[in-house]
Amino acid sequence: MAEVRAKPVPQPDGISRPYWEGAILGEFRYQRCQACGKAQFYARNVCVHCHGRELAWQVAAGGGRIASFSVIHRAPIPAFAGDAPYVLALVDLDEGFRFMCNVLRCDPASVRIGMPVRVCFESRPGSEQKMPQVEPA
Repeated sequence: MAEVRAKPVPQPDGISRPYWEGAILGEFRYQRCQACGKAQFYARNVCVHCHGRELAWQVAAGGGRIASFSVIHRAPIPAFAGDAPYVLALVDLDEGFRFMCNVLRCDPASVRIGMPVRVCFESRPGSEQKMPQVEPA
């Protein structure tokens, strides 16, 4: 029988550290530009909209909708084989940005574009890190 490895755990760097620290606390953090007011995700050193450098971390309320998705039947690495089939989705959060995650706690056949979801957090055994995912709202 093949050895099942643990799921990967992110290695935060300087710019991503506030995001991953928030996830440990159950917060979905993102950046908002203080110059133009637009939200951005993932973390960067400058605003992708106006190139401003004054970015503030905020906490998302966590509501959103499925923009697109795919049902994964064959895991890309052994660590995810036990989850298959699972849903990988692009989610539009109400704060105005999109992120990619898994849809948890629902039958993959029930997932639909436009489906309301909310952010939840998946633990990684052997680590304090949690991974932002979504579940049906």
